[in-house]
Parts: sequence; structure tokens; C-alpha cells
Amino acid sequence: MGTYEKLMNEFADITTGERIDLIQENANMDGVSPMSHMMHFASASTKHFTIEQLLSEEAKNAYLSGYIHIHDLDFYASGTATCCQIPVGKILKEGFNTGHGYMREPKSIMSAMALTSIILQANQNQQHGGQAVPLFDYDLAPYIKKSYMRHKNRLEGLFSSVKQRDEIAWKWTEEETYQACEAFVHNCNSMHSRGGGQTPFVSVNLGTDISVEGRLLTKSLLLAVKAGLGKGETPIFPIIVFKVKEGINYSKEDINYDLFQLAIETTSKRLFPNFLFLDAPFNKEHYDGTPESEAATMGCRTRVMGNIHGSASCIGRGNLSFTSLNLPLIALESNTVEDFFTRLDSYIHIAIEQLYDRYEYQGNKKAANFKFLFTQGVWKGGEALSPEDNLEEIWKQGTLSLGFVGLAEALVALTGYHHGESEEAYKLGLKIVNHMRKRTDEATKAKQMNYSLIATPAESFAGKAQREVRKKYGTIKRITDRPYFTNSFHIPVHYKIMAIDKIEKEAPFHLLTNGGHITYLELDGDASKNLAAMEQIVRAMKEAGIGYGSINHPVDRCLACGYKGVINNSCPSCNIAGEENFERIRRITGYLVGSLDKWNSAKRSEEKDRVKHR
Repeated sequence: MGTYEKLMNEFADITTGERIDLIQENANMDGVSPMSHMMHFASASTKHFTIEQLLSEEAKNAYLSGYIHIHDLDFYASGTATCCQIPVGKILKEGFNTGHGYMREPKSIMSAMALTSIILQANQNQQHGGQAVPLFDYDLAPYIKKSYMRHKNRLEGLFSSVKQRDEIAWKWTEEETYQACEAFVHNCNSMHSRGGGQTPFVSVNLGTDISVEGRLLTKSLLLAVKAGLGKGETPIFPIIVFKVKEGINYSKEDINYDLFQLAIETTSKRLFPNFLFLDAPFNKEHYDGTPESEAATMGCRTRVMGNIHGSASCIGRGNLSFTSLNLPLIALESNTVEDFFTRLDSYIHIAIEQLYDRYEYQGNKKAANFKFLFTQGVWKGGEALSPEDNLEEIWKQGTLSLGFVGLAEALVALTGYHHGESEEAYKLGLKIVNHMRKRTDEATKAKQMNYSLIATPAESFAGKAQREVRKKYGTIKRITDRPYFTNSFHIPVHYKIMAIDKIEKEAPFHLLTNGGHITYLELDGDASKNLAAMEQIVRAMKEAGIGYGSINHPVDRCLACGYKGVINNSCPSCNIAGEENFERIRRITGYLVGSLDKWNSAKRSEEKDRVKHR
């Protein structure tokens, strides 16, 4: 079948909606809406164009044969980069222009939070990934102070007691801050981007600002997320990343310990925040005591630390693109372990070259193609560019990431066991991931680009990679007999293992995956009923050397009576039965939670298989 016929068949599938996995590949998009149809048509067309016109023959063959997966291939031709850690404080202070008028610096926390939503929405249309704020509490705290001073001035002369006036002004400030955070959460779940096709991917990092204003900001946002949306729904965005740090929020004597406790309570009800551990060795090495040197992450797990072209701070930087390896396919075609490493090297080489080719293509774009990103202080150094300047040099602040999926299944193919059940397989798994990291470090020196190794967020690729392998080799027990491959280096979700053992086995892989990583732990019931266990899990992650972790658990809601908790076959409150009466929110990956009915079949199957820890 020729390219034209393939494209027409894809168009037909989009039109009829019969291939649910195609139209619902992205759980953040209503796959049957008109704008989503338009985006699917555009996506299918640009993928074919990119494959035929922009990829090298090596990359094209490796991609079409299923050995590598080029993420966001449909955005390749546009020259966009993946994501960015946005310096919101700087942009708010200097003011900004979205293209239809200048927004001056806000004078209150309410205005500041509203403008932050606009910044995130505007930049979402400039990139194909997500938007994050690395210093959310530090960036917004000054506007809480502005609100306080405004309220205090309004009360001038009304009270003889200065103390009473200050107390009332602060009470009003607390109320305004909560309302601003509540509005921000609602905005994050209602504003649209990319032609109305989806909600912006918004992540915020917070938890370490110890100022009165910074503490209030963190507390208010957590409370707003905990409260839920208008009818009690669990917010999908923002993804809150709570930064855990000894001396700041980890021990009872730490000033922000109460916020750490609130973070645990909030995630027990709403799945977020996730937890970023600043004392992990690979995070701590860049930390010099300043907020700017703190690690931050996109909610999905992508992190940007280390930089051969300047400051290691993640602020104003992001990932340019990433390409993942299908490890099980390479393993199945290898005669020996030595043969596997030989084949692995060949596909690593192809992926590294393909990433560089994509960077060069991105570099030939003009600053004028990304007006908001490069003129409003979002990307580091972008304001210095003229509209007709090429982007080759400025993109070097970003990263190129090599990813991988299915380490567990690859190990089964090579040794008969995965790394959760065999010490020999575990050592080989570490050797494989260490080998890939070594190759990205070598590429960094050779190409003078910030190459990194990422534990791939595999929302759709986990299923696609498995289908590619099963197409070639059929159903192989313990390798292709499930409709998905295991996410990155994770212990298989269906394997029964003690929670602490899972944490300790996955932790060493965090050290190797400098481009991003996450460890999940799945619980079997209502997490809000046992906050002590939640805290114990978070502390176990921190002590084991996990860089970024999250806790999954059921979040159900009865649409009839509003009951929130674990719902089995019928609502414990009103006794109504029938799946159509329940909303079941589950985590797909680090960055995306949502109702099960919006997931593709591979992810629904993976969620069903997950071993639940008590």
C-alpha cells in the first residue's frame, strides 16, 4: 500500500471513529470533537510528510520497523520544542504581550494568578509539550505582599489599633489568595489551546519558599486542589510538584513541615502533588542554596539539569525533543547478550543522529516563528533575538533526550526473568541503562549538545511498541502476551512485590536517567484514610534515593449524590449502581490523570493489571 492510500485510510478511520485507540491516543483530548478531528487530520498528514521528506533513510527505516519511536512526530515539521520551565516571576514583573496588547505588572495576587494562566496558555501554542513553573511559590509571593499592602492602605484611618488593622488586612489577603488559587485551578481545567483541542499541560513546582507570602501561596493552592472543582471533580491540572528538602519541610522542626503534611493529605484525595526530592544526589549536586539552583520537573517527569552551554539552572530551559528505543524488539532479535549490546548501540547511534538532525531543523526556524517564546522572556536569552534570527545557538540551552520502553520484557527475552524476580536480570538491567546513559554522555561531548537519558513517559508508545513486536513475532508468553510493554525501567505493574522492595529496586535507575524519571506506587484503597502510610511511602522514596515519585490510588465519585471515595459496584452512600453513574479518576503517567473512559485500550489494560499495595 502506498503512502497516499495509507493516509486516506487513516483519514477514514478518523472520520468514522471506529479506531478508538487512534482518536483517543491522547487522554487530554476529546477525541470525537470537531477540533480534535481537525488535529487528527493534520497530525496524520504531517507525520507522513516528515517520514518521507525530513527523516534520514536510517531513521525512517528504524522508525517504520518499530525499533525507535520519534515522539511528537506530527510536530516535527513545525520546528517546535517539547517543553519549558517558565520564569513566571520575571515575566510578570516586566510585563508581556501575547500579540494583541501589553499586559503590565499586576498589583495583586488575584491579577497575578490570572495573568499566569494567560502566560501558560499562550506559550502552550508555541511548543508541543507542556509548560511548567519551576519556582511557583517564589514567583507569586511578591503579589501576595502587594495585595496585603493594598488592603492595609484601604484600612488607613479606620482603626486606632495598628495591630487590628494589620490583622484584618492579612485576613483579607488570605481570602484573596485562596480565591486566586481557586480561580487558577479552574482556569487550568477550562482554558483551551491548540485550536481548542486540549487543555494546556500545566505543572507547578513549589514547597521550599519559607516566607510568609510563599507559605500562604503553597497552602492556598494545595487547599484549592484538595477542594476540587465546581462539583467536587478532581482537577486534572495543574500537576503540582512538591519539592521535599531537609531543613525546610522534611522534619517536624522545619518551618514548612506543615505544608509537607498538607501535600500528603492533598495527594491522598486528589492524586497530586507528586514529590520531587531535592536531596537526591543527582539533584543535590547542582544545589547551591539558591531557589534558582533547585531541581524542578515537568509533571510528566522530564527534567533539565546540567548544561554544557551555561548555567545548570532549569529556569528558561526545556527539552527540544526525545526519541525512544523499543528494547524488547531489539532483545528478541539478539542471539546473545553481547549481540544485544551490539544491536542496541546501532539503534542508539541512529536515535542520536536523528535527534541532532531534528535540532538542526529546529535551529533553522526564525525567532519570529515563536514570538511569545522568544520575545517575552520565556526561553532563556530569547529577548535578545531579532525576529529574523535563526534559533540554532539559543536552542543549545535545551536538551535532546534518548528514551526507552520495556526494559522488563527485554530482560525476559534475554534471561527468562525480569529485574523484579531475578538478581541476575536486575544487574543486567542496570548494565543496559548504564550503557545507554554512557552513550548519551559521549554524545554530549561529541555533538556539543545537552544529550540526556529519559525514562520514557509511555502513555501511547507502551501499546504501540508492543503491537509492533507482536506483529513480527506473535504472542510470546511474558513478553507480548499483554497489550502493553512496561513503562521505562519500572518493575512490571502486574508483578507482586513489596512496596519498599519496588522503591529500592527502582531507585538506582533514577541516578542514571538524568533526562527524567518517576517511580509510582499503587495503593488498594482510600488513601485519605491512612495518611501515616502515605507519609511513610514518601519518606521511603526519599531515603532510597528516588528523584521523583508519586502515589496512585482510586479516586471515585458518584455522579448521583456526589460521594467521593472508593466505589466498587454500587455507591456506599446512595446505593446506586451502574458504571455510567460513576466517575473513576486514575493516573496514566506522572503528568496525566483522568477518567478511565478517555484512556486508550493499552493503558486501560495496564491499569487493570496493576498490583495494588495495601
